Amino acid sequence: MSAPEVQDYVGFDTITQQMERKFLKRGFNLNVILVGESGMGKSTLVNSIFSTHLVDSQGRRTAQEVIRKTTEISPVTQTLEENGVRVRLTIIDTPGFGDQCNNEGCWVPVIKYIKDQHAAYLARELKPFRDRIINDTRVHACLYFLNPGSRGLRPLDVEVLKRLTEVTNVIPVIAKSDSMTTDERTLFKRRVKEEMAFHRISVYPYACDDDVDEDRALNASIRDLIPFAVVGSEETIDVDGTVVRGRRHGWGVINIFDEAHCDFVHLRNFMLRTHLSDLIEVTAQRHYEQFRTSQLRQIKELRDQQSAAAAAGAVPPGAVVAQQQPPSAPLPHQPMAQA
Repeated sequence: MSAPEVQDYVGFDTITQQMERKFLKRGFNLNVILVGESGMGKSTLVNSIFSTHLVDSQGRRTAQEVIRKTTEISPVTQTLEENGVRVRLTIIDTPGFGDQCNNEGCWVPVIKYIKDQHAAYLARELKPFRDRIINDTRVHACLYFLNPGSRGLRPLDVEVLKRLTEVTNVIPVIAKSDSMTTDERTLFKRRVKEEMAFHRISVYPYACDDDVDEDRALNASIRDLIPFAVVGSEETIDVDGTVVRGRRHGWGVINIFDEAHCDFVHLRNFMLRTHLSDLIEVTAQRHYEQFRTSQLRQIKELRDQQSAAAAAGAVPPGAVVAQQQPPSAPLPHQPMAQA
């Protein structure tokens, strides 16, 4: 009689399957903010990326409509599902941004919104009895639209990009790149890269020392494409019996899925197929962590000052205790629509 075989297989390699089942059941949040002037095709591009009609244009449709004098925040939330994976997608538009003769401070509502979401998440995280799963309203990506007629970064672009890159993952795109020739587009990209390097503007994806060779090569190829020259379209066009999604011009047809025509496919693959998880992770570990550290340090300094004042007899002890709680964070902006 032969001895029974020893089973050496333990089974901890199934943890990825366990995590996948839990992740699929719970779903995830993806929050993208669109920053750019009116008429840059922001809504059309987002609808093209997700192959569905998510948001309507926030621009003026008639001459009678009132011109926005300030930057507004317009979030729209929908739940999408693909092959069993569910995402709660929030698109935040910023109508009125950069549309005035004097655009000083037009970025303030945008920065405030992003920081408000960090503050709201921190407030929920610091609750004595917090939720097991905190609803994540933090902005994971910012699509910043460059005007193709500017031929480079304007002073407004430099100022806003400097501020945005401190609080979120910025992905610059050249809006309506079909309005440029191939040579103009190449020159535009080169100028933007040189100007971002000169002004020390670091956009996503960031260089990390712990990246493996494969990730390092992928990120390098993406940085070569930045800023992405994009064209969005929700229209289908018949070209010699082949239906394509694109735009028809007097000189021909732009197929947004043709890599020779624009970088739309590269942008979509970058955001959704290769770096979606990383966008969420970097938001939590880089931008939110910096905000959280800064806020907790301020709270500690305030408590130390109050304790010192109480010890010196300048403040009654009861007043110190009453102010020990961390400041309440502003509530997150509520979505306008929800599926």
